[in-house]
Amino acid sequence: MIGMARKWNAQDVPDQHGRVAVVTGANTGLGFDTARVLAERGATVVLAVRNADKGGRAAARIAETAPQADVSVLRLDLTSLESVRAAAREVRSRHPRIDLLINNAGVMYTPKGTTRDGFELQFGTNHLGHFAFTGLLLEALLPVPGSRVVTVSSAMHRVRARIDFGDLRWERRRYDRMAAYAQSKLANLLFTYELQRRLAEGDAGTIAVAAHPGFAATELIRNSPAAVRLVVAKAVAPVFAQSAEMGALPTLRAATDPDVRGGQFYGPDGPFEARGHPKPVTSSRLSHDTAAQRRLWAVSEELTGVEYPL
Repeated sequence: MIGMARKWNAQDVPDQHGRVAVVTGANTGLGFDTARVLAERGATVVLAVRNADKGGRAAARIAETAPQADVSVLRLDLTSLESVRAAAREVRSRHPRIDLLINNAGVMYTPKGTTRDGFELQFGTNHLGHFAFTGLLLEALLPVPGSRVVTVSSAMHRVRARIDFGDLRWERRRYDRMAAYAQSKLANLLFTYELQRRLAEGDAGTIAVAAHPGFAATELIRNSPAAVRLVVAKAVAPVFAQSAEMGALPTLRAATDPDVRGGQFYGPDGPFEARGHPKPVTSSRLSHDTAAQRRLWAVSEELTGVEYPL
């Protein structure tokens, strides 16, 4: 147990030798720092990334601080269910047993667009891609004691967020990139809580946990309008932003702290959960709507064609 007087940090990550961790979006930002710490602690780490060249450079950077690290690159494009299926087959052929799946990759505030399968880009990437990838890998996690699925959400799940089941593709409404992002991050939590319920009912040793990084200084905001980027850079970031290394801590704690319980949500302990060290935090009332959780699950299975082995 961590003493009350001391904050949880990367040094508290337990030894990870013998464990296999798959981290999506691990070539940069939060995903990179999550993968780096796990590798430094001895985990076998799979960097699941869209661009294999960038993934290779990320693996080389990790090797600079952890020369003995076992790090490999897996090409995963969450905007393509074909790519998701291929990536899942490849990682399972390499690693029949997986200890950690960290669903970190995502897009934010993108202009209106669609995935290769025709889904709204943010919902399709941030939720549906990870829903499919998790379902296709779950059989490799279920037999492993202490295995975890950690999905990275956002404090934005509270802001103008609801799941419009009648218009998931944003065909009837005027597109709002912020609301679409918030919807995808709410979906991450609904998915986590429903997955945990199903795992618990099946008496599985695997647990599902969520985390959010607060306001981390990463390149994720690159798709925001220029005016928003300027305000963030000049007025918001200097006061509230924290480094990617700090932003990765809630994910790392959710993935490795032995005291974590299924269905918990971790975020920073500072004002507005914008920055600080990781602790259990609460999520919105909408995220705990069990009817929405179950409906989203059914819709996600239908849209992706992936059924879970639970």
